[in-house]
Amino acid sequence: MKRFVTQLSILLLSLVFAFTLHAQDGDDSTDDRFPGLPYYSFGSGLGWTTPDSTYQLNLRFRIQNRASYNRIEDGDDNIDAAIRRLRLRFDGFVGDPRFLYAVQLSFAPGDVGELQEGRNINIIRDAVAFYRPNRNWNFAFGQTKLPGNRQRLNSSGALQLTDRSINNALFNIDRDFGFQAYYLQENLNRFSYNLKLAVSTGEGRNWTDSAGTSLAYTGRVELFPFGAFRNNGMFFEGDLMREETPKLLLGGTWHLNEGAVRTQGQQGAMLAEPRDLTSLFFDVMFKYRGFAYQAAWMERRTDDPVTEDGLFTVLAATGRGYDHQMSYLFPSDYEVIARYSSQNQFRDVASVADIEREQVSFGLTRYVWEHALKLQTELTFDTRTNAGSEQKSWYLRFQVELGI
Repeated sequence: MKRFVTQLSILLLSLVFAFTLHAQDGDDSTDDRFPGLPYYSFGSGLGWTTPDSTYQLNLRFRIQNRASYNRIEDGDDNIDAAIRRLRLRFDGFVGDPRFLYAVQLSFAPGDVGELQEGRNINIIRDAVAFYRPNRNWNFAFGQTKLPGNRQRLNSSGALQLTDRSINNALFNIDRDFGFQAYYLQENLNRFSYNLKLAVSTGEGRNWTDSAGTSLAYTGRVELFPFGAFRNNGMFFEGDLMREETPKLLLGGTWHLNEGAVRTQGQQGAMLAEPRDLTSLFFDVMFKYRGFAYQAAWMERRTDDPVTEDGLFTVLAATGRGYDHQMSYLFPSDYEVIARYSSQNQFRDVASVADIEREQVSFGLTRYVWEHALKLQTELTFDTRTNAGSEQKSWYLRFQVELGI
């Protein structure tokens, strides 16, 4: 104990002495004083870079805490309060800024899911290595998001409402393990475009149950007729940058999952038999002086969604839907949002009718520090129709988003 106190005292005195020298000469740089220590930066997270710039680590976290009051027609009211998301992210480069990595872990119950015997725990969301030889090309290998619909590509921390749409929940192609190649040609002041390709396993994240030779193929095109958004504005909802000139994104994605073994391709329950699933996505994003508008159309199809093994029947999640979402951000950093979603699930079974669903949402958000710290309130009305039977429900929700 005495030795520990002595060492701690020497360390504190050394730091005080170093700080005194620093204050006396007025030099803001610590390079000459402590050449072996990493450099620190604050911005998008907390970063460390070695003095010779051979390694960089950036640390970020975010939490979403929410409380909801749920009202279901002919059902019991309930109050739900929980940690919706808790994420920890690391990214940076190793050896050379062209060789990058990104790791994202999730810990909230809704992210991880229930523990099941023989199943993998879903803590790992992203674990991917990048090679970026120049500003245009980007190659990736590992587990991360596929280049799907626009709202899915946006982080859940960059949403205007508390969750993505019902269509995104049912039809998105989510994360997968594989190779990706991007060619990015973005310019703020003239026509720009992005081309994105991916070849992946098709089973989704953290999948080790079965192995086959079938793969999933994804291609996406993004067009910016009036130039790219400022500060990567296509990756967050709402016009927080208050674009001084109109900005427009037109995007389209084609995805084929050959021999899919899950109802939603990368997600969902196990199918009784594999199916080839084809998905199409088209989306629009427009921003100008605080006003933002987004629209999306999604569809998933297969030749035969019915799978049977003699004991039970499992249907592939096929259908189509569209979303419309608009908002205005006031100079006071309060934002009003409205979204309308319509969905039609194709059941293709004589005894089971298609399921139709409509959802209308209204939101009020107060941005304290852009999307890193915001207070969100949302009121959503939901109507589900199945075989002529209609069920209505609504919820009122408050959510706090906080992160670095």
